[in-house]
Amino acid sequence: MFNLLYTIAHNVLLCTLPQEQQGEVAVTANLGDSPCKIELSSLVPPDGLPRATFLFPNGEVSVKEKKLDEGDSILSVSGLAKSNVLNGICKAVYSDNVMNIKYRYKDDEISFIPSISLPSNALSFAFKRQLTPSDKLSYWYNFATNYWGAVYKRKADKHIKWKAGYESDDRLGWATLWVGDASGSTKEVPFKAKVRFTLKVPQDNIQNSVVLFHVKKRWDF
Repeated sequence: MFNLLYTIAHNVLLCTLPQEQQGEVAVTANLGDSPCKIELSSLVPPDGLPRATFLFPNGEVSVKEKKLDEGDSILSVSGLAKSNVLNGICKAVYSDNVMNIKYRYKDDEISFIPSISLPSNALSFAFKRQLTPSDKLSYWYNFATNYWGAVYKRKADKHIKWKAGYESDDRLGWATLWVGDASGSTKEVPFKAKVRFTLKVPQDNIQNSVVLFHVKKRWDF
């Protein structure tokens, strides 16, 4: 038995641009009592063959038409799959002949996320450590480029937190201060306002340091 679901998405911002894609239409079929589904989707107006996607509980595989720079078209395959492995989650993503495999382990104090890209064998990892309920340290390193970065976060209370870090690829140090709960509603914070200050310091030219600020304020009339 097949169950069909029709989905239509329309981008009203592009209604005045007839040459641009304005939405998407999709048809999804459930394969009987199986948790697997098949979906056919197409842009509106269409620019080629519809995309076919096979969805299963641990991932999906898609086939779509891809236009090359030379004007020719080919069928492109992409997909992802994930599974629980050794108290963590392993996820593989395939697109444009590149496979990225990432493993994520996380408990109450530590997160460890190694990843590798194939066929380039580019290896990287990220490490996060919850030092205290208010302090967190993060570090990442890319073995292929030797780029690395580090971030230290400190939450003084619900309405004040700051973090500082360094990014070797941009040779940039920075620090950010939030006043007001960054994840909460503006209506619930003191003075119904949120303020964010950011300092950026280039390692090679400290004189070009900049300070940015962003204010979000709510007025009730």
